[in-house]
Amino acid sequence: MAFNIVRTIDNQVTIRRILVSVFDKTGLAPFAQGLAEACPEAVFYSTGGTYKALAEALGGQAASRLVSVSDYTGQPEMQGGLVKTLDFKIYLGLLSEKYNEAHQADLARTNASAIDMVVCNLYPFEKVTSVEGVSPEEARSNIDIGGPCMIRASAKNYIRTASVTDAADYPALLEELRASGGSLSLATRFRLMQKAFAHTAAYDAAIARFYAGVSPERAAGVYTFAES
Repeated sequence: MAFNIVRTIDNQVTIRRILVSVFDKTGLAPFAQGLAEACPEAVFYSTGGTYKALAEALGGQAASRLVSVSDYTGQPEMQGGLVKTLDFKIYLGLLSEKYNEAHQADLARTNASAIDMVVCNLYPFEKVTSVEGVSPEEARSNIDIGGPCMIRASAKNYIRTASVTDAADYPALLEELRASGGSLSLATRFRLMQKAFAHTAAYDAAIARFYAGVSPERAAGVYTFAES
């Protein structure tokens, strides 16, 4: 397997396509409104409750600036929302490199778009498991899969993609975008990457800690086994 070693990138990346999937929607409405203003070309891609929150925040602009991920990928969500963003077109958009001709050919071949920003936070695993008596099954259902994948992919490609995981960063990002005409610098994308990997590392560590204290017998005790 040959790894891509990138030599040429853009310092400033114009934010044109934004993938948004947040469990905690604190500050999302003003952030989305600010992004729409600061990035006049920006189109938002989203799912589920986040899509509804963005539609409300964007108001009349939503018709032209908000796209359902299912409409974009051509795939409906899995029951229960278990699979929404885990799609080749999404990850091609997150991981593609601007000056890689093969990547650009893949984008064209699949009618996919490069995604410039991901705004994502995760299911509240630690909050759920802090409740006394929570079952291993309740914990299991609050393990986020798509979110960490999106965060890690966008963080890995910080050379072109901004990975936003902390609502506390929203005001500073809007300030930079307004000052720069809708673009983010490599320095900012790099700092976002650092926070993003710390975020997913802490999340995985919390899952590991919880299940380290669960015996196989306790895990089995919450289920009824189907007859074979």
